[in-house]
Amino acid sequence: MSKNMLIDAAHAEETRVVVVDGSRVEEFDFESSNRKQLRGNIYLAKVTRVEPSLQAAFIEYGGNRHGFLAFNEIHPDYYQIPVADREALMREEAEEEDDHHEPRSRRGRPSGDADAEGEDADEEADAVSDDEDDVMEEEVARRRRRLMRKYKIQEVIRRRQIMLVQV
Repeated sequence: MSKNMLIDAAHAEETRVVVVDGSRVEEFDFESSNRKQLRGNIYLAKVTRVEPSLQAAFIEYGGNRHGFLAFNEIHPDYYQIPVADREALMREEAEEEDDHHEPRSRRGRPSGDADAEGEDADEEADAVSDDEDDVMEEEVARRRRRLMRKYKIQEVIRRRQIMLVQV
């Protein structure tokens, strides 16, 4: 089936958009000139209340509007972690960086008339090293998530803290 986007702009005060897959409506959206669109916009928000029992923060953004943020939706860059933990995290990252940048020993090129085989071996070695880099990056990200998971919202988010939110 083919997907079609239908746009109705017959009226100056309202535009309607529908995404249709065959005869089934998949998405519908409209924009009115009388009503300001909020969805998708980014706002500067202030935490008005942190609720430990819900592991959530209540926020106020853009002209007296209110919202709710679950703890897992808050980016770790906004965490105000204790100084000792931050220093431990920085030490771990520095050690990981040192380990990651140590020179690796490479295999020697095979000698003889097998130039094509040697190039294939080098390409395979490069592919393996790229895979190792990806695995290392995933491991560092996993370790950082595990470290951040041990916190509770009341320990790292404070009342009147400012953050960016997307509605």
